[in-house]
Amino acid sequence: MAYQVERIRKDFPSLNTGLAYFDGPGGTQTPKVVGDAIAKAITEPLSNQGVTTESEKNAESYVVEYRSAVADLLNCDPKGVVYGRSWTQLTYDFSRTLAKSWGVGDEIIVSQLDHDSNIRPWVQAAEAKGATVKWAKVNTQTSELDTSSVTDLLTPKTKFVAVTGASNTLGTKPDIKAIGKAVKANGSLFLVDGVHLTPHAVIDFKNMPADFYGFSSYKILGPHCASFVADPALLETLSNDKLLPSTMVVPARFEFGTLPYELMAGVSAAIDYVAALDDQAVGTRRERIVKSLTALEEYEQSLFVYMLNGLAKLPAITIYSKAKQHTPTAYFNFKGVVAADLYKFMASKKVNLPAANFYALEVSRALGLGDTGALRAGLAPYSTKDDVDRLILGLEEYLAKK
Repeated sequence: MAYQVERIRKDFPSLNTGLAYFDGPGGTQTPKVVGDAIAKAITEPLSNQGVTTESEKNAESYVVEYRSAVADLLNCDPKGVVYGRSWTQLTYDFSRTLAKSWGVGDEIIVSQLDHDSNIRPWVQAAEAKGATVKWAKVNTQTSELDTSSVTDLLTPKTKFVAVTGASNTLGTKPDIKAIGKAVKANGSLFLVDGVHLTPHAVIDFKNMPADFYGFSSYKILGPHCASFVADPALLETLSNDKLLPSTMVVPARFEFGTLPYELMAGVSAAIDYVAALDDQAVGTRRERIVKSLTALEEYEQSLFVYMLNGLAKLPAITIYSKAKQHTPTAYFNFKGVVAADLYKFMASKKVNLPAANFYALEVSRALGLGDTGALRAGLAPYSTKDDVDRLILGLEEYLAKK
């Protein structure tokens, strides 16, 4: 068997605690090799980037390798890879840059399905420029973001469209290819938030179609940081605010201050680890990533069906994750149960089952969950049937007491 979860689990020190982690959508656990890479980078000779001293060369190599690794993960140009502290930081930075060309009469489109980090920065930037914001609505009966909900909003005035690649709560995967083709045909810029999609699917940025894409490394076995990618030629056309002495070279001109080289080393190590999830994968790093993520997706989807079947048998449950195309993520609650109380009970059973709106505030409100949200169970590369059994047994125990 190509995907051997028990082999993989041995590489994660945090799994030795006996915890069952269903909080992967908020951040995965980290293999030891990633921690080792971070420690090595920050303790060996290190200076600001350069090509003269050993320490300068080390810093330079970490940046170059980081861009190369991200490029292999996403199938993009390494010269279009921008480092950021978080996806939220990156969307705020680029919203300010893109909005320089927006004005009264212009329109942007955001999606109700999205995490607020792919909504509020664009909305606030548009409002500051007097541009109009249009909302693509979620179909609350199906949990889908229908393609028409976006494309019907397109007009000659549409400057920019932002849509998630996958919902971080519902797991819904919109038809990004269909949406992207329509947006591009309209002459608008299209951004895809890949934070929740990237850990669960093979990403092919060059053929998406999208102008911008990004992900958070800590959602895919790496350290707490993020990446934003685009065609370098497009980045060259953007005039961002920056310090006067800092470089004009793309992509570095979009990165502020001294970079955290140790975290970049951690991202590279995480991507190398992803490439080895299928220990039979051979070829270039990109080829191994494709094979490994394909094997992972097959494994996770099978385990997700097992989990959904278990959840569906529980009394008084409402499962909001109904989309046909989805990540292995379930959003649900129980009638008469306070989700936060159940979250605490499950923690006492050493099962991480968080309850919140998870910053997907708009979709939570659309579903009638207000700002409180619901319970979320997400699978990760180290999830097992035993984890799922513990989840279901814990829920059964709690519900039996009600």
